[in-house]
Amino acid sequence: MKLLRLFCLMAGVVLIAQPLCAAGKTITVVHSNDLHSHLLGFSPNIEYTPLETGDDTTVGGWARIATVIKGVRRDRTNPVLVLDAGDFLMGSLFHMLSREEALELRLMGAMGYDAVTLGNHEFDLKPAGLAHILLTAERFGRTPSIVLSNAVFSTESTADDELEQVFARGVVQPYRIVEKDGIRIGIFGLMGRNASEVAPFASPVTFEDPVAAARGMVEMLRGEEKADIVICLSHSGLADDPERSEDEILAKEVPGIDVIISGHTHTKTGVRMVHDTIIVQAWSYGRQVGVMDITWDSGRVLLENYRLVDIDDSIKGDSSIAGMIDDFESRINEDILAETGLTFRGIIANAPFTLEIREEECNLGNLIADSIPWYINGHESDPDDTAPRVEVGVVSNGVIRDAIEPGRTGNIAVCDAFRSIPLGIGFDDQSSMGYPLISFYIYPAELKKALEILTSIYPLKGPDYYLQLAGVKFSYNPHRMIFDRVTEIWLGDNQRGYTRLDYPASNKRLIRVAADIYNATFLKIVGNFTWHILDIVPKDRDGTPIADLKSVRVDADKRTPGIQELKEYMGVLEYIRALPDTTGDGVPDIPERYRNKLGRQFVEVSWNPFNLLKRGTYVTWIAFGTIVIALLTVIVIAHLVWRVIRRY
Repeated sequence: MKLLRLFCLMAGVVLIAQPLCAAGKTITVVHSNDLHSHLLGFSPNIEYTPLETGDDTTVGGWARIATVIKGVRRDRTNPVLVLDAGDFLMGSLFHMLSREEALELRLMGAMGYDAVTLGNHEFDLKPAGLAHILLTAERFGRTPSIVLSNAVFSTESTADDELEQVFARGVVQPYRIVEKDGIRIGIFGLMGRNASEVAPFASPVTFEDPVAAARGMVEMLRGEEKADIVICLSHSGLADDPERSEDEILAKEVPGIDVIISGHTHTKTGVRMVHDTIIVQAWSYGRQVGVMDITWDSGRVLLENYRLVDIDDSIKGDSSIAGMIDDFESRINEDILAETGLTFRGIIANAPFTLEIREEECNLGNLIADSIPWYINGHESDPDDTAPRVEVGVVSNGVIRDAIEPGRTGNIAVCDAFRSIPLGIGFDDQSSMGYPLISFYIYPAELKKALEILTSIYPLKGPDYYLQLAGVKFSYNPHRMIFDRVTEIWLGDNQRGYTRLDYPASNKRLIRVAADIYNATFLKIVGNFTWHILDIVPKDRDGTPIADLKSVRVDADKRTPGIQELKEYMGVLEYIRALPDTTGDGVPDIPERYRNKLGRQFVEVSWNPFNLLKRGTYVTWIAFGTIVIALLTVIVIAHLVWRVIRRY
């Protein structure tokens, strides 16, 4: 009897202890986003010494991130997950080998990443290019799980068939279930609305509404998969404006997501809580990683600790990862740069100041914009070519990715200059890397519409739509009617001077402008967004509308069959190399004129009625007429009311 009572007592203790042991289990999540192939610390890359500490001021570097991941795993007794919210590709010379080597995914696998999602820049190489990267990664093995739940493949076009087959084989899955310490964790990936909008080369792939897709995933993971914790890797983003903060909207609209690892907007922020959903984002380019301890307790996920780790020179990089990166750098020199006469760390200029990217006219924006007409006109110097010279160069902040910082030495290396304008893919037979430059013709009234993108679209759509210009300067009044804020336009440059441009709709003068093909594709988006008020129709030199922008890629060698694409990034590198050597050391110098603004954009703030209406388009006059009619209506009604009051 005593033995029976003792057995029952022990059984009771075990039964009581089981739920106590099950409760309060901790999971640590290390997370990153928007790494953009920034394998090396910057800026500049040439000062980055990953295996030494205390000797440089660079930030980032995947070898350092690997050390942080190893340290977290070493210091925790609980399970650790390492996750990334997308855009691990595109942003440095290393991505030039992504299709052939899948080096980013291979490195992330070696660093210990468990799962990643795809961002909009993973689609920069078009569906076939992404398929190639994924198949290469699969061939090499040891890569993270890749999850994306809202990609929709075309039933009409075959251009995405190769990528669809890769998804069908399970190389990319909608979600993944990970079991850690008896806890089932469901991880799924999403492409956000804005991210899908700025992924024109994903076509014909489209993306299901992220809120609808997330609802389906939560139902699946909570219901069929019995997940205890649901984590969303969301390439959607955060914003200060609640109406534009997609991941906060996602958390409000879709209950049941415990953690959102956010990406896309490069936001430097701490934890954001929406109801019971934890939302985090770790800036960009590997300058920080987040470390989060969460506890699963009685069906709830609680945030215990969170910190953002600065990735800098205080962290000694992992030697094996640093070695892999060194090998890839050698491959870049051999396979990509050898034919250009450049090297990864080759010095192409000196600079006594930083070339910065800002949401205003800025010196880096001016330099890159200047390189566009210079590069095209220089390749069309054939006296037998009667094409008019490019007058206007345009580039948006969305494709300018990084400042050019001279560092301690003042030297600008190829790798550091490339990072300023690294994106894109061509449309030649080899789908060569880098956006090609295109040129076309527009009317003066359409040039005004293009400038209205900066005055009216940029404030609504965000910093990617800010324009940097060459060959043109203009003034605008922010108090004028939206889409009609430009007040004066001049063509020319600081060296030759500027000439005022008349831009009535009746002026059919053709102005040759140039941009990269990515920026030009947004002309249609801008037209649709503005109810066709800002429609711009690219034309050829005869004024005939152009049906396909690929047909007006600039040809570097018209004597060779096909189009030898002029690449935007090469234009910048060559422009810098062609600058004068003012110090006599045999190396070009960034001219002093680029130290400050060049006065290409300036604001004339005025509430003067004349200035609000002067040279107004139909948009202004319709608005003015509406206001006048409304005022007259009020006056008439007030007069009638007054007469009635007087009568009684």
